[in-house]
Amino acid sequence: MSKLPLFKEFITYLKKNKYSEETVYNYKRDLEAFGNFLNKTDIKFQEVTNQTIANYKSYLTSIERKTVKNQKSVQVLSSFSINRMLSSLRLYLKYLINIGYKSPISPEIIKLIKSKQRQLQNITLKDQIKLIEAPTKFEKNKVVVLRNRAMLETIFSTGIRISELINLKKNQIDKSGRIFIRGQGKRFVYLTPRAQKHLKNYLKVRGESDSPYLFIPYRGKNMQQRDKKISPNYLQERIKRYRESLGINIPLSAHSIRHAFATYLAESGASPVAIQILLGHESLDTTTRYVHASDRFAERVFRKFHPLKE
Repeated sequence: MSKLPLFKEFITYLKKNKYSEETVYNYKRDLEAFGNFLNKTDIKFQEVTNQTIANYKSYLTSIERKTVKNQKSVQVLSSFSINRMLSSLRLYLKYLINIGYKSPISPEIIKLIKSKQRQLQNITLKDQIKLIEAPTKFEKNKVVVLRNRAMLETIFSTGIRISELINLKKNQIDKSGRIFIRGQGKRFVYLTPRAQKHLKNYLKVRGESDSPYLFIPYRGKNMQQRDKKISPNYLQERIKRYRESLGINIPLSAHSIRHAFATYLAESGASPVAIQILLGHESLDTTTRYVHASDRFAERVFRKFHPLKE
């Protein structure tokens, strides 16, 4: 990778400012991709110009793009992924300027590309319940059954991000089922009595561990991995497997469960401001785009409130 000035310091800055591990990982990967591009085009960081950024955008949309590990890419980046990578570069440049380092270009010249509004498909509540109950049906190890069921119940009960779930610690949950989420988007979220029941079932068999995290991995016959936590890839893979085993043909992920949590609240008439707080969004605009009113909810509102409905 072409040497980016103060790269390690920038990553440390993100960690000190309580960015989630997943977010820090994405920033690191995104900047490594830019460094590789500079190396490929034989451009030093101090030589970066507006045209360099334009060429970088073209490169990201090209089939010639290489992965961070310098392997040929097997898929085209979505506009959302490209914009995340551009945003990472923009924040990095702002960091350099803020600490007095001379940046070769202004962060403001990095404009995001146009993107289509992503419409996340929502499964029916019946299928959603089947999904979060799937570990009970498909897992064989009792501890894994209870742990995975508790994880899915927790996401659907609270709407927390996957990074917030895997970093969850026991001392963040009080006796009433209220959870204090740390890091970005500090807030309280709440476990339903149902989710509390499944979490208690898991805690009964979790056993003692040196790991501070609530959800811990196991190997062999319930052998705990000390100081470890569940990986995002593990949970996403399990959700995919459960979906396929259930015959649900809509692509699903941990983010889909978070989205379903918010959409079902909106369809039941919950305040967008309350949903914003629960999701940990800084802007209500983000929540409004994220929690789109479903066709079913829009029709219900129409039939209830139209002045000439009779």
